[in-house]
Amino acid sequence: MIRASASTSPAVAPLRYLAVGEGPALVVLHGFAMQPSTYLPLARLLADRVQVVIPAIFETIGLWSYGHALDCLEATLEERGLNRVSLLGHSFGGGLELGLAARRPELVAECVFADTLGVRERFGLAQEALRDPFGLMALATPRSVSAFFRSTFTHPFHLAAAAMWGFLSDRDPEMDEVVEAGIPCHVLWANHDTLLARSDGRDFALRLGATFTVAAGPRVEHDWMFEDPEVFVEHLEGLGLEVLGGRSLSGRSSRAGRGRDPKPSGSPG
Repeated sequence: MIRASASTSPAVAPLRYLAVGEGPALVVLHGFAMQPSTYLPLARLLADRVQVVIPAIFETIGLWSYGHALDCLEATLEERGLNRVSLLGHSFGGGLELGLAARRPELVAECVFADTLGVRERFGLAQEALRDPFGLMALATPRSVSAFFRSTFTHPFHLAAAAMWGFLSDRDPEMDEVVEAGIPCHVLWANHDTLLARSDGRDFALRLGATFTVAAGPRVEHDWMFEDPEVFVEHLEGLGLEVLGGRSLSGRSSRAGRGRDPKPSGSPG
């Protein structure tokens, strides 16, 4: 289904996505230049309790823009028949998470931001990269490198437009709207994030009235969502999320096992 957007000139169509599991919906918005498949290790650990939907957030029809990406994300959820979702945004994906929650608060049960671009007048990913260029090298794992090259080869102009938005955008209005809507929010942070400053994450959590949790236990870095998914799931379980059955904040479970290995489904393309 392709429909004309009321607010942007490009056509609005559902994004390509991967879906794993059944039950209440957890929508994962991936990091910059990553792929839905990058997050399958995480999705498979959660698939016995929830349906995890991972849209390809840069694969819009026409040039990428923030508003257009949100339109296509809404179309994806509509195609999937989702009218209430929990959101989990990683790094850059947290920007779209914030935008969707501000735009459609009635749709969003709760938000989790994992090592998300922090509170500044402008999102600081480019600034962080310039301040600590060797921090980017720490992200060069085989999984992230593979996703990065695939994304840059297939959608170079989309990524360039998204990077410019990430550098120039002002997120204060969306944060105000999410706070006003009363959406429960949580911020999770790797204990050795070499790309984004922990102080920015803490300030972001304070701005949203969110919980702020730094990973305990083994050393984990910016991409712990897919490089150390068992550790990430353990911390996710400690947040008392509606999508995971509303466990108490103090009732963190033991580390998740590998669980079953369900076959992902997805949209055509």
